[in-house]
Amino acid sequence: MAKMQTALISVSDKTGLAEFAKRLAALGVGILSTGGTARLLREHGIEVQDVAEYTGFPEILDGLVKTLHPKVHGGLLARRERDTHLFELEEHGIRPIDMVVVNLYPFVAVIKEPGVELTRAVENIDIGGPSMIRAAAKNYTHVSVVTNPEMYDAVAEELEQNDGCLSQETHFALALEAFRHTAHYDTVIAQYLAGIASERIKGPERLTLEFVKRQELRYGENPQQTAVFYVEEGLDEPCVGTAEQVGGPELSFNNILDINAGVELVKEFDRPAAVLLKHTNPCGAGTADSLRAAYEKAYFGDPLSAFGCAVVLNRPLDVHTALAIAEVRATLGGGRSAPYFVESLVAPELDPEALALLRQKADWAERTRFLKTGPLNWCSVDGTAKDMRRVTGGLLVQDRDLLGFDRDGLRVATEAAPTEEQMADLQFAWLCCKHVKSNAIVLAREEALVGVGAGQMSRVDATLIALRKAGDRAKGAALASDAFFPFPDSLEAAAEAGVKAVIQPGGSKGDAAVIEAANRLGIAMVMTGTRHFRH
Repeated sequence: MAKMQTALISVSDKTGLAEFAKRLAALGVGILSTGGTARLLREHGIEVQDVAEYTGFPEILDGLVKTLHPKVHGGLLARRERDTHLFELEEHGIRPIDMVVVNLYPFVAVIKEPGVELTRAVENIDIGGPSMIRAAAKNYTHVSVVTNPEMYDAVAEELEQNDGCLSQETHFALALEAFRHTAHYDTVIAQYLAGIASERIKGPERLTLEFVKRQELRYGENPQQTAVFYVEEGLDEPCVGTAEQVGGPELSFNNILDINAGVELVKEFDRPAAVLLKHTNPCGAGTADSLRAAYEKAYFGDPLSAFGCAVVLNRPLDVHTALAIAEVRATLGGGRSAPYFVESLVAPELDPEALALLRQKADWAERTRFLKTGPLNWCSVDGTAKDMRRVTGGLLVQDRDLLGFDRDGLRVATEAAPTEEQMADLQFAWLCCKHVKSNAIVLAREEALVGVGAGQMSRVDATLIALRKAGDRAKGAALASDAFFPFPDSLEAAAEAGVKAVIQPGGSKGDAAVIEAANRLGIAMVMTGTRHFRH
């Protein structure tokens, strides 16, 4: 590669720029610049030529047009191996530009400002910057383009070690980063404008997604599958994508799925809550006045299934709860003790004393992944939030199911109405059932999950599994079904086991027969009018 002679520098984010420019100048690189960038460089004693002086054309339209000029873009796009290009440069007095250092107007930061108006957002759409970046990146074999201040040190170091030259590999890597930079910029603009237009409701004709690589994973759901975790940039919702890992082995693909399922479930509850997840389904969940009591309810929901679970809490992990997690054991039938191992433990915060205690007392704790999310709630989630699921050859997009428990929207369908205690259990069961794979049946008692039937092809099978899991705890329990009962058979099995209250969407052609059966069996049943399928 040829030795670098001219660099054009025009940036919005001036982090680390002065030191980088000094290192370029020390290598004999001449610097062209504009506006505030030129002033900053001069303040640091760096010799700069204004682009307006070089082109012979002033900045116009309040600085909107500064670098959109043939003497700039000709210097960027000229192919140095073509004699005709070099002749034209000389004929028109154009200097070849060997490096562009550009980052763009802060559109992303501006649209995050509370109450930002469209006119202000549009003012921060950069035109000259992307044009220079794309021109330089297109001609990457001759021109290097630096868009990220974090690259300054590495670029300067390579120039210093190679007599002012960058390798072809570095030129290519910088060009790739540059095109990603402008692609991200344009995507954010398009998504912002689509959010204002009617496409917010209907969905755009073309959907462009932008995610940032967080980490490579050991493998996917199975060892023969490679996997990577990408996250949304700038998201402020507490979730698995924004959680910070503070200890333990690296996360796996399946860990992330389980943690996501648990975090979304505990967000449903205002009181202290704990859930235990296996294969994205809750095997235990509980709410109580204290976090420790909520955790103990969750653990004893299904101690056998709890082995290798993810534990998710909606309150900071404290010493009392850490003691319960480290020490609690359940006695199963025949005097057997349930083994226990926690794959992941997630909470808004992790008290250092509680974490140290857990690591000291639990012999498996060093194998556990510890994450903190910040306060867990729905406050930062608006009605436009989307769920996406990849299918072969396409992508399904839908609104997120943010519907919680609407007591005012319930219809008591039976002669008997639920008591206040039963209504509390129905609410708890309904919110848990929303996060269980369909067909889903959930049994709850005293605001604790006591039986779950998940992912069954038959609602009757889901009911029988939940009842078997609950055992004697089904007596007096509340039952939630994620969709309607087409026939009375599930209800009859529940009544035989002692279930006293049921919540379900209703809407089946067989509703009348189901209601008649509930009245005959002495079950109080309410209908929500909404369902929570989870495929």
